[in-house]
Parts: sequence; C-alpha cells; structure tokens
Amino acid sequence: MATNLPDPPRRRSRRSRLSRRLLSATAATAAFALAALPAAAAGTDEDSGTTLTVAVSQPADSLSPFLAQRLISTNLHRLSYDYLTNYDPATNEPIPALAESWDTSDDGLTWTFQIRDDVEWSDGEPLTADDIAWTYTKMIEDDAAATANGNFVANFESATAPDATTLEIVLSEPQATMLALDIPIVPRHIWEDVENFGEFNNDEDFPIVGSGPFVITGYEPNQSVTLEANDNYWRDPPRFDRIVFTTMPEQDAQVEALRSGEVSLISGLTPAQADALEGEDGITVNNATGKRFQAFTINPGAETQDGEAFGDGHPALQDRVLRQAIMRAIDKDEIVENVYGGYAEPAEGYIPSRYPDYAWTPADDQRLDFDVDAANRMLDDAGYEMGDDGVRTSPDGDRLELRLHVHNDRPDYVSIGQVLTERLAGIGIEIDNQTVDPGVLSDALNSGDYDLIMTGWSVNPDPDYVLGIHTCDALPEEPGTMRSDAYFCNEEYDELYAEQLATYDDPQARADIVKDMQAILYEEAVVNVLTYANTLEAYRSDQISSIQVQPDPGGNIWGQDGHWSFTSATPAGAGSGAGAGPSAGVLAGVGAVVVVAVAGGAFYFWRRSKTSEDRE
Repeated sequence: MATNLPDPPRRRSRRSRLSRRLLSATAATAAFALAALPAAAAGTDEDSGTTLTVAVSQPADSLSPFLAQRLISTNLHRLSYDYLTNYDPATNEPIPALAESWDTSDDGLTWTFQIRDDVEWSDGEPLTADDIAWTYTKMIEDDAAATANGNFVANFESATAPDATTLEIVLSEPQATMLALDIPIVPRHIWEDVENFGEFNNDEDFPIVGSGPFVITGYEPNQSVTLEANDNYWRDPPRFDRIVFTTMPEQDAQVEALRSGEVSLISGLTPAQADALEGEDGITVNNATGKRFQAFTINPGAETQDGEAFGDGHPALQDRVLRQAIMRAIDKDEIVENVYGGYAEPAEGYIPSRYPDYAWTPADDQRLDFDVDAANRMLDDAGYEMGDDGVRTSPDGDRLELRLHVHNDRPDYVSIGQVLTERLAGIGIEIDNQTVDPGVLSDALNSGDYDLIMTGWSVNPDPDYVLGIHTCDALPEEPGTMRSDAYFCNEEYDELYAEQLATYDDPQARADIVKDMQAILYEEAVVNVLTYANTLEAYRSDQISSIQVQPDPGGNIWGQDGHWSFTSATPAGAGSGAGAGPSAGVLAGVGAVVVVAVAGGAFYFWRRSKTSEDRE
C-alpha cells in the first residue's frame, strides 16, 4: 500500500530570537530562572516576548526520550522532538511528520518512508533518515534505550537509511503500529557519544538539541522546565515565544494561581473546581472526553520474567474468585456521581469509549456488575469464612486484611480509596487505606509490597502501548523496576497481543482481537478499570485567545497526541502584553524563596514539591 498526503503548512520566515537569548551559559541560566519565577515571567519587552505558563502536578522523571514515561515528560518530548508520523489534531488519524510518504511490500514486512529534506536540528545540523534509523537501531540493540518505548521496535529486524531521505524498516512479522510509532527521534551527532543509556538523563547541557516546535532551554528538578520557540521549525512556528511548565503538586494552589494570572493553563481539575471557575472573568473551562482511565490493580503474586517470586502480596489474591468478588462489591456509578460529580462514565473495558473502534463492553454473562449479595455468595462458596469481627478468612487461614496504596496528590484517587474501603467491608474485607506520597507508592509497586494499588494511564489513538504493558515481557527482569503496573502474565493474552500487532491490513479484525484481550483483563480481574473521567481544564482567556483541542470537537488541551495545543495557542492582545505572563504583583503567596547572587550571576529558588507516578 502507499500514501502520499499533502504537505503540511510551510514555516514562516522570521528572525530567530532563540539565539539572542542564549548568548552564554550564564545568561541562559539567568533567563531561565527569571522565566521560571512567576513574577519574572511578566516581561513584555521585545526580548522577553510572550510566555505561556502551565502548572503541572508532577515533575519530569527524565529528559531522556529513551527513559521517560510520565505524562509530563512525554509531553515535553512531543514539543521538543519530531516523530516519524503524527496524529491529526481533529481526527486523531495518522498524518505525515518527518515522513512525507510511505509504502509497504506485499508481505507487509518492509516499510519504506520518504523523509523530508528541509528539516534541521535546533543547532543547525540537517536532520536526515540516518538520525531516524540510528534512533530505532539503538533501541533494538540496547535494552536500556528501549526502556520507555521498546515495544514499538521489538518486532524490527533492522532500520537503515539507504540515503538521506529514505528510511527502510524490515520487520520479523507484519506490524499494525507502523504509522503510530510514538518514538521521539534524537540527533545522532549528539547521542552517539552517550555511554550508558540507562543512566543518562539528558539534563545537564542546555539548550537541548531537538527538532520540534520548541527547544528545552532550562530545567530545575522538581520545580520547572522552560522551552523556547524554535522559529526554524519546519511547520509554522509557535505563536508563544516561551513555555514554562511549573510544578505545583497541590491542585488548589494551581486554581488560585490561575485566578491570579500567575499561570495560563491548568488541568486535572476536580468537578467542584471546574464548576467554581466556570463563568469567571478571563477564564475558560474546557470539559473534554476522557482519554485516561482510573483503575486499581491487584497483586496476583509479583514475579520476575524468570518466575522468581518476590514481594509480600496477600496470598489469597492469587485466587481469581476473590479478585472477581472484589469487583462485584464496587459500585462504579457511585464513584462517577460522588467522586467525579457526573464528569465521568463507568468503565468496563480497558480502552476508553473515546476510541469507539477499540472500546469493549462485556456480554451479559461476563459482567461483574455491582452486586454485594452475589459477591458474598461467591466467597461463601469458595470457602472464605466470615469471622465474628466481620472480616473473612481464606481457606488457607489468612485473614483478609488488604493494603490499598493511594496517591495522596490526587483528590479523586483519595476519594475512590475511601469508597473502596467502605464497599469492601461489606463483603468481609478489611482495608488498610494507605494514602501516601507517590514516591512511596512507586517503591511499593516495584518491590511487590502491596495488595491493591491505584493506577491510571492515558491511552493513545493506537492502543498498542497500553496493551503491551500487560504482556509477560513487561514483567521485571529482576525485582526493582518494571514496565507494567500489575504483574499480569497470561499466555492467551500474549498470543492475542502478537496477533493484533501482526494484523496490519484489516483494522476491523485487529479491533476484534483487541476486544478479546480486554475480555481477558476483565475476567482475570487483576487490572480493574473503574471510570473514564472527563479531562477538566481551564485557561486564562485574557492570556490565550485561542487554542486547539484534540480531537476537535470535545477534545483535551493537556496531554495531546501531538503538540497542537501549544503550537496553536495564540497570545491574547498581541503587542499589549496580555498573555506574556503574570504581573509583578502576583509574587506574594507563590511559596517560592529567591536568592540573587549578583556577583556570580547565579539565581536559586526552592519550591515545595513531591513526585508523582502518573505515567502516559
């Protein structure tokens, strides 16, 4: 097959301001520190330009595209690196990016991509097919380089560049995701000197060389990341000159920062916050369909890929009957109404209903619907005896007291944890509700020292990635790290995963296989999806006059599959200073302490911060 879509808009020619801002390392550090501080972001003169400030709840886990998995990090990489293809901002369908066109061999094993000849890296070096081939080959050959996105190349035999504008990929089996390879392309001339891809975080030398619409120019761990517009981007350059992502773990603090004009955009609002902001002067609320699911996973017995058991998960949870009874005790409609105020829908399949081709619902005879009486009968029949204290004991004599790990920085998860605690008491399960810092939660997950744990993933238009994290290959090679979050391993599921990946020429057949995979996840009740919550966001309409949602209409701004929101965002009142950031008067109450060492030209600041383990 072949495709040759129209060229995207050509870039405008205008004088680059990026080189002016980065005259020296000292000047760059100072400029970044000023931009990262809310009051300093208010500059409106020609040199400072317009700044879009985004409050985010989680810090970046890594600036290396080979390692990063958190949502904030993958969004940064979509802004600073280009991809082989991209997704249409309105329809989510694949469109050209670095690849202008492509065709496949009759057997589907060889893909040939024609690469644009007018793209440069931000340091002026040409971007060629060799950079793309090198990026993919490094992931094929180096397990550490495959940490974040290795599933996309696991089926690659080779990736080569016969010439500067031709990329050839040979597969061992046909692969349905060849137009959805969500892998940032890195510059070979920079990265080929890296010695250890498992340790290199790409966070010491700035600006970071990339090819996207923005360039990462500054980074303060757990505090902020600054990006400058790449005026030489091959598409139309961004309309804002700078973006500052500032870490604010407390959602209420984000809301107040938006109200004061300190930040331009926030996401992850609670229903009460969204309702309170609706109609306020200078603020627009965006209520988008959910691309993320909210769930909890049950520890079925943590094991490595070699079958080595570890951790201290409750042994009774290896029983599918108990896991299914837990699901039958939970009222998802209650969570939708009481936790999300109706801004969600109860979930059944693993893929959100936003993606109708892949969305799945169980047949009547498969349903694990809310039914406390049925759940109690299941446990009675399986030999789980109810104690005088209202807590059951397993057939092996183990009391059913289970730990539930919940993110303390997610108000919705905290509320869901309370609902689960109350509901599971109704079937004789005592919950130790451990609402903890996400770092503690992550440690418990990686060590296998948990029973139930809250989780959630954003789902891309192509579902391969989130399906791949539940294959047996996603189990850890040794205790301590993992690509999944459920210790799920099922031979039938793995066979179907391979089959859907190979079904590249029949979208409907592939979708049917994906639905069969979701049926297995549902029946095994290790990965338990509860809701698809709407994405509730708000932005300062007196700073941003317009911004692209994805899909359009009804889509989200933050967490897009692409860079469209930030490249389309238009400053309000261009030339008047609106949209350039907050005024100096909002410095008070920020929670930042600033020390300026004039002689050394150094700027330091601290903010309260914590980690978050929400991944893409």
